[in-house]
Amino acid sequence: MDYKLPFDSEEHGGQPIVYVRPVEVADLPEEVREQVGDEDVLYSVHDTNGQRLALVKGRRLAFELARQNDMMPVNVH
Repeated sequence: MDYKLPFDSEEHGGQPIVYVRPVEVADLPEEVREQVGDEDVLYSVHDTNGQRLALVKGRRLAFELARQNDMMPVNVH
């Protein structure tokens, strides 16, 4: 994946930053809600351009996924 960062990525160990934020399942498209099950909140991982890269069941999993893919996760409130 090609990331265009608004700053020198060397400051952050050369890793692209991704943003992790909670997403209410009720706000997702119906076809996604049908696959989720009993969860009320999922966690979305986005690149610096706002593109969703992943949607997972837990915050910890979102951070692990980002790190396993050589990305630096940060929280978004």
